[in-house]
Amino acid sequence: MNKQTPILVTGATGFIGAHLLQQLLSAGYTRIRGMRRSSSPMELVAPFRDQVEWAEADLLDPFSLEEAMQGIQVVFHCAAVVSFDPAEAKAMMRANVEGTANVVNTALHLGTEHLIYLSSVAAVGRSKNGATLSEQSKWERSPLNTRYAISKFQGEQEVWRGQAEGLKVAVANPSIVLGSGYWDSGPPRFFQTVWDGISFYPAGTTGLVDVRDVACFMQLLMEQGHSGQRFILNAAHYPYRKLLSEIAEALGKPAPGLKAGWLLRNLAWRASWIQSRLTGQAPFLTRETAKNSSLSFYYKNDRSLQVPGFAYTPISQTIADTAAEFLRSKGDKASLLPIASRPQMTYKA
Repeated sequence: MNKQTPILVTGATGFIGAHLLQQLLSAGYTRIRGMRRSSSPMELVAPFRDQVEWAEADLLDPFSLEEAMQGIQVVFHCAAVVSFDPAEAKAMMRANVEGTANVVNTALHLGTEHLIYLSSVAAVGRSKNGATLSEQSKWERSPLNTRYAISKFQGEQEVWRGQAEGLKVAVANPSIVLGSGYWDSGPPRFFQTVWDGISFYPAGTTGLVDVRDVACFMQLLMEQGHSGQRFILNAAHYPYRKLLSEIAEALGKPAPGLKAGWLLRNLAWRASWIQSRLTGQAPFLTRETAKNSSLSFYYKNDRSLQVPGFAYTPISQTIADTAAEFLRSKGDKASLLPIASRPQMTYKA
């Protein structure tokens, strides 16, 4: 693909969006526009912000969105609200569903060539504990589906509607994405939580993938012209005990040794809720996340491994790299690996 292809990344200042910007820049793309809101923090993109054209827009403002998407051939739609706090459910649904519909409608109106949507394995649906899910799994209504899962599923339906109306689309469904970012939010918060000290571990098992692999894979979806498919991105399955123990070892902290049963889980999410109200920060644990952390879900990654040039980073390496970044930047709000020192991607153009 031409390195001068006009590209837009929504949610460009967020955890995955910032890594995607970094990946595209390191691959030599020169016409990248990052979409951000006026209030978006810029710390994650500070090392390369001057190499990107910035457009201020809001997913819920079609006029600013159309202006941001003018002249763009490829849109990576990464912007989303990720929250398990009931107080944010309504805003999350608007951003993830109505906002995605606006992106799709604008892409159709402007004749955008390719839309690559960052979804989640949560959008695949979870109907029972211990289930193994693939891209072909059918969504089922279930109490195991979080509000976030429902919002991403409905957002994905807007993307498939766009395909039915003539838009070329591809969808990436990552599991829990690990990597460096804002240490007080999202998956990077695992590292801050272990650093602060945690004595218990959830009983469940989850899927994990390196944020650099997600960024690399999305680049491949564009360059290889994938269309009409979704791809689960999952490098490995880890019991939460193993995940927290490996993070603790990498940070030189004690590993949690107490299994969180029903009573402890319920006490923990309530304590987290109280702390969030006192500090003004989003709760690390909610009723939904406490419940799901006790369950086990498994994801097939066969389709992603069939994409030429792609391979997964071992999660042990991801944890080691992220822990090193955390230790190096301890005390800072955020830190990303500089482009020059990032491990070489598996894809060869």
